[in-house]
Amino acid sequence: LGRAEEGCGKAEKGGTEKGWEPCTRAPEETGMRVNKKYSCLPAEEKGIHIINIRAIEDIGYDQHESTLLNSLSKNPDADCKYGLYFRDGKRKVDYILVYHYKKSSAGRTLTRRVHHNDSGARSAKQDQPLPGKGVQLEMGESEPHVDYHEDDKRFRREEYEGNLVEAGLELERDEDTKIHGIGFVKIHAPWNVLCREAEFLKLKMPTKKMYQINQTHGLLKKINSVIQKITEPIQPKVAEHKPQTVKRLSYPFSREKQHLFDLSDRDSFFDSKTRSTIVRKGEGRKKETTLLNKRRKCGKYGITSLLANGVYSAAYPLHDGDYEGENVEPNDRKLLCEEWASYGVFYKYQPIDLVRKYFGEKIGLYFAWLGVYTQMLIPASIVGIIVFLYGCATVDENIPSMEMCDQRNNITMCPLCDRTCSYWKMSSACATARASHLFDNPATVFFSVFMALWAATFMEHWKRKQMRLNYRWDLTGFEEEEDHPRAEYEAKVLEKSLRKEHKHKETDKEKLTWKDRFPAYLTNFVGIIFMVGLTFAIVFGVIIYRISTAAALAISSTPSGRSSVRVTVTATAVIINLVVIIILDEVYGCIARWLTQIEVPKTDKNFEERLIFKAFLLKFVNAYTPIFYVAFFKGRFVGRPGDYVYIFHSFRMEECAPGGCLMELCIQLSIIMLGKQLIQNNLFEIGIPKMKKFIRYMKLKRRRSLDHEEHMKKKQRYEVDYNLEPFAGLTPEYMEMIIQFGFVTLFVASFPLAPLFALLNNIIEIRLDAKKFVTELRRPVAVRAKDIGIWYNILRGIGKLAVIINAFVISFTSDFIPRLVYLYMYSENGTMHGFVNHTLSSFNVSDFQAGTAPNDPMDLGYEVQICRYKDYREPPWSENKYDISKDFWAVLAARLAFVIVFQNLVMFMSDFVDWIIPDIPKDISQQIHKEKVLMVEVFMREEQGKLQMLETWKDKDKKKGENCNNHSPRLSRSHSGSLSSCHSYPLDV
Repeated sequence: LGRAEEGCGKAEKGGTEKGWEPCTRAPEETGMRVNKKYSCLPAEEKGIHIINIRAIEDIGYDQHESTLLNSLSKNPDADCKYGLYFRDGKRKVDYILVYHYKKSSAGRTLTRRVHHNDSGARSAKQDQPLPGKGVQLEMGESEPHVDYHEDDKRFRREEYEGNLVEAGLELERDEDTKIHGIGFVKIHAPWNVLCREAEFLKLKMPTKKMYQINQTHGLLKKINSVIQKITEPIQPKVAEHKPQTVKRLSYPFSREKQHLFDLSDRDSFFDSKTRSTIVRKGEGRKKETTLLNKRRKCGKYGITSLLANGVYSAAYPLHDGDYEGENVEPNDRKLLCEEWASYGVFYKYQPIDLVRKYFGEKIGLYFAWLGVYTQMLIPASIVGIIVFLYGCATVDENIPSMEMCDQRNNITMCPLCDRTCSYWKMSSACATARASHLFDNPATVFFSVFMALWAATFMEHWKRKQMRLNYRWDLTGFEEEEDHPRAEYEAKVLEKSLRKEHKHKETDKEKLTWKDRFPAYLTNFVGIIFMVGLTFAIVFGVIIYRISTAAALAISSTPSGRSSVRVTVTATAVIINLVVIIILDEVYGCIARWLTQIEVPKTDKNFEERLIFKAFLLKFVNAYTPIFYVAFFKGRFVGRPGDYVYIFHSFRMEECAPGGCLMELCIQLSIIMLGKQLIQNNLFEIGIPKMKKFIRYMKLKRRRSLDHEEHMKKKQRYEVDYNLEPFAGLTPEYMEMIIQFGFVTLFVASFPLAPLFALLNNIIEIRLDAKKFVTELRRPVAVRAKDIGIWYNILRGIGKLAVIINAFVISFTSDFIPRLVYLYMYSENGTMHGFVNHTLSSFNVSDFQAGTAPNDPMDLGYEVQICRYKDYREPPWSENKYDISKDFWAVLAARLAFVIVFQNLVMFMSDFVDWIIPDIPKDISQQIHKEKVLMVEVFMREEQGKLQMLETWKDKDKKKGENCNNHSPRLSRSHSGSLSSCHSYPLDV
């Protein structure tokens, strides 16, 4: 088409008869140098609208000649790599804005609007007709109805896009897509904008200077080489993952020091992740200004508020290309899909550096943390399996379980319920007693101590790994910049300022105080208390179900039905708990978000931290309340035969099995943990995104044109990405892993196999999350972060709480302490013989309350006079019959003493591990110091070079002056030009 002026001339000379729209030229802004070029496109061609090709150039930087769109190319989609570039095929698409529009029935063209700013008219723009709707109104046809709501959205879009143009971005519109009613605005950040925003963001970029990374020597070097050869098959085939011997010195980007950086290839100097970050998060000259969140004092709109108000329906950066297909060009997304997001490479390390390069530091840190957590589960799983196998090997040598299974003991137990239940033999609970020994054995105490130290070691190992990543990713000196206020916060502040009309001049100083937020705080407090109470009520309802179901099954006339009462009730109750937990998890997530929204936090960081705290609190209570009940409350408030505790005066409280409640706690923990992992974490993560994607596909299919050519046209990259699921943040991913970490550490004394099941789940979880991020989600905006934030504090809190809970589980839930007390205080021969009889009290059946005795006292074939129950009480022939015995107080004192000793000993050992392991690896601290020294040397050499150059210039200037003064007046007059050139030399240089 030639240059913009020539194209405009052709259009003005009658080009409209051939379908060309006339070009409009915008007046230049006052006091600024503008270099704008316009292209003219046929109205019938692709609905491309060039909003601005060249933005205002920063003074002192090279201006590159902008190229026009070649709309006459044979395959324009291939030229722009199907949406990855502008139509000229040279400018890369850094960001996409998506909006809905309604096509008018009569082809009404969009009206021309003139935008004004504080200094005068900015530009006058005329939008192109929407694709396929370029027909003018015929005579006699009525003017179509005007949708003022849509016009307002369109006006706000034009105003906002004009602000983006002022910020230096280049935009291109596309409404001729396969997704009808959807328009796309492609955004490109030119070189000068990237440089400016990178400087404001203080992005560390690699310089030309390279230095040698310190290598190990001697024996360590040989060990490292052997380890590298052994682990080579499980290393991903990614260039970024290979060990590096040299590293480029990094320095915050500065336009004044561009000579320090390697700018030989400007197109790849800022990668796609960095470009999209600059466009979305790049801060401008004012603290409250960002490129896409640009707000002026007169109340302009940011992208966040525009998305919330429906002006734009989506905003996202593009993926690098397709990840599957025959003729797919190599790209990072395809490489990630092959070497990371595939179940076939589950045994390999993650290419964390490539993940960071593609998705940013925040997501890279999540997957790095998940990888470290999964690696640390391997030794924990091995020790857990050894503990479980020890229980299996010693089950036949366990004297208490042998005594319970010995039918010769003929121990008759008291009924488990009133009237309908009869007496029963202790030997009938043999299977439960043997199974309890698998988890309730001396090795369990060792495993609890081991897991407490494991948690401390894991936290220290992660801190060291995090520092290594910070060094590799050039985040050592990174400090999070202050977030700009959220749109909702500014709206509340504006509403508050409007209420104070007499202080309207001090609007900028207004802020929300605790008095403004008091109703929200009160609502939060009441709402959280209500949700916690609801969880307790549901657990209480399940208890009622267990009691009533056990009584109903006890009436069964079949002996098999009576024998399986306990197993049936436990299994069905746990399944009910699991279903309720999964449902309430989703409900509590929504409620936590709503409670956080009404608080109106000022920044996104504050919003995220408050949301995480509320969601974790509610989900923690929801997941662990049933387990806490079985561990610490079941069987504690039962009473005794003849004086039982009743609920609603009709249901007796539950009792633990003769072998204790630890086996039931193990069943409860295993089913809830495995159920959450299989159903909530994996099935929901796979099924729900697939279902949402299918629903969006069906909706778009209904809107799709029936034109075969349109249907067969290959979709642009931004169209394909629009059909993907939006990125919802890392909170759900972290939350499920934190809850799992609680299952692994809090009650590990009752379930040594928990680390093994967590390890198997995480191996799948890593690849599942990777596949979701690469194939199912839109590409998230890269966010810089140097740590995992509040999640680290939550992990530390769970680790400390785990020590206390495991101490109480061992002391009060298991029979470990009663066995020790019996062995060292009551055993006659120093063995466990007689322990079962020692833990049972006697009851005279004549002391039953009226109406509570069994209906069939002869069910065992003989008359029962004395029955036994598990408790430490005085016998019926004692003076203080059925009172608590001295043995109970001795066991209770031993239990409390064990809790104190265990808790303090393990806490001390954990703190010792924290102290003995340095947070920063020694080699990393040396490398950081080396970088600082090298950077100082670079600047010192630069300053010395400048001084030498200045001295050289001064010497030359002095010599020139002396030569000119030595000339004769005649020569001086005849060669006045040379004299002037002498004095002009320094200025020319």
